[in-house]
Amino acid sequence: MIFGRTERGKAPVEPVTLKILVAGGFGVGKTTLVGAVSEIKPLRTEELLTEAGRPVDDTSGVEGKHTTTVAMDFGRITLREDLVLYLFGTPGQDRFWFLWDELATGALGAVVLADTRRLEDCFAAVDYFERRSIPFVVGVNCFEGASRYPVEDVRQALDLDSAVPVVLCDARGRESVKEVLIEVVQHAMAYAADRRRTLTS
Repeated sequence: MIFGRTERGKAPVEPVTLKILVAGGFGVGKTTLVGAVSEIKPLRTEELLTEAGRPVDDTSGVEGKHTTTVAMDFGRITLREDLVLYLFGTPGQDRFWFLWDELATGALGAVVLADTRRLEDCFAAVDYFERRSIPFVVGVNCFEGASRYPVEDVRQALDLDSAVPVVLCDARGRESVKEVLIEVVQHAMAYAADRRRTLTS
């Protein structure tokens, strides 16, 4: 870029920036997902789990987890020259839910990460976005050793509306996460278009 213009003589593109939340239960892979795809060093607010927190932090099923997000994770990814996503990972435990309203302000949509070994842990996130009419996609994080289930079985178990996309993903894989984020953007745009049609009809 030379004097604010590209070498081919085109004016630089001012990208559209969109806010996406990454939510789900404790230990489902939210921090991993943000870190896997962020083109900047992710901001993390992780603290060590302590004995004092044992009564409120249920680590059953994630016994190897030693840290937890206490405010948010933050990352950024450029999907296209004119489209940048800001990713905000929410804390998973009930005691930090007061932060969700602040994080959700201005969000285009959300990813609800799910672990089929502890599917009930994402009910609260699904309910949160449904109640606030924030479009979301359910990303089933395929952990090693976890049973694989058809997407429609997961949809039925979560009692999701047929319009809510459910996708299988690997929260560690950049390309896998990018596909989930593209799905969120497309779903949110379709959701907004449907609402506009409803309001004008």
